[in-house]
Amino acid sequence: MPACPGPATVVFEPTLTEYDFGPSHPMSPIRVDLTMRLARELGVLEQIRTVPAPMADDDLIATVHEPAMVEAVMRAGKDPGGFVPSHGLGSDDNPVFHDMHRAASHVVGATAEAFRQVWSGESLHSANITGGLHHAMPDRASGFCIYNDIAIGIRWLLANGATKVAYVDVDVHHGDGVEAAFADDSRVMTISLHETGRFLFPGTGFPEDTGVAGTSVNVALPIGTTDSGWLRAYSGVVPPLVHAFAPDVLVTQHGCDSHALDPLAHLSLSVDGQRASYSALHVLAHEVCDGRWVATGGGGYELVQVVPRAWTHLLAIVAGAPIDPAAEVPAEWRELAQLRTGEVPPLHMTDGRHPAHDPWDDERPGDRVDEAVVRTRQAVFPFHGLDA
Repeated sequence: MPACPGPATVVFEPTLTEYDFGPSHPMSPIRVDLTMRLARELGVLEQIRTVPAPMADDDLIATVHEPAMVEAVMRAGKDPGGFVPSHGLGSDDNPVFHDMHRAASHVVGATAEAFRQVWSGESLHSANITGGLHHAMPDRASGFCIYNDIAIGIRWLLANGATKVAYVDVDVHHGDGVEAAFADDSRVMTISLHETGRFLFPGTGFPEDTGVAGTSVNVALPIGTTDSGWLRAYSGVVPPLVHAFAPDVLVTQHGCDSHALDPLAHLSLSVDGQRASYSALHVLAHEVCDGRWVATGGGGYELVQVVPRAWTHLLAIVAGAPIDPAAEVPAEWRELAQLRTGEVPPLHMTDGRHPAHDPWDDERPGDRVDEAVVRTRQAVFPFHGLDA
């Protein structure tokens, strides 16, 4: 891992867990609370400065979202019981709750602060694990996402002098909202590595969806993709494109629902493979944009076995102090997690995997992951002067 000459921050306040769709919803805020507690007990928060999360104002949100949509969120939050479903709100995926505009604005404010930290030079790396709400569209909520904090942050970067921004999304679901926000803007390259939309929400993100000048990049992975296949796909697409694009800042979304235990999807990564992806993106930030790196959370619905360990590894890598995968999960945290969820927590920070992979050199005939990679390379590499 490269040395980190600059400081790192995590933007967090306990009140960010008020983004809460209710006790039966898959996206429980307990995943955030357990992550921060685990990071604290493992000493990660001693290696990274915690900064408060401001509240985003309506003008900032309006840089991406339409006024009618914001007004609907406000109405829903004032009277959840009387709200008539509209703008994607009031569905099973996006139920309304009291003060939801405030809760969603707080998540946006936290992500915007991470962007500000990095662009101002106060931090070299900055993270907001409560962010990463990549499905939200200008006119509607979608896929558990009310406001698209990432698109808002990138738009802020462009308004404040950034000339090019690269966005890499490793969530198991296609990062459709961020892609849609910038599909016609050649200053932003969006790259999404996800389970194929043939079988999974939102049903989009195919290699042929290239945006303007090949700046929308989609790797649609087959069901069952494991650590080695995922990392090989990453090596065959992400580094060459991001190097060619030469962004000012790298922005990454770290949904950990690609894990084999996630209940909502069908890839088969381990925590060890996810940790390897975080390390690879950290290295990439140093290679292409002098380390300027904004990292967010995202999806992830195995609340005890996966999310806290994955995102604690992410925070440790952002801090420049990675955790030994063999480290034991603290007993006090395990007791708390079991008390609060009824699940038996993991004993170690590893799944016992060693995610080696063959770096990309050429297609292996008959390999479904390689076939997906080739489709992506053929669709977008020529736009950037690269051999497919």
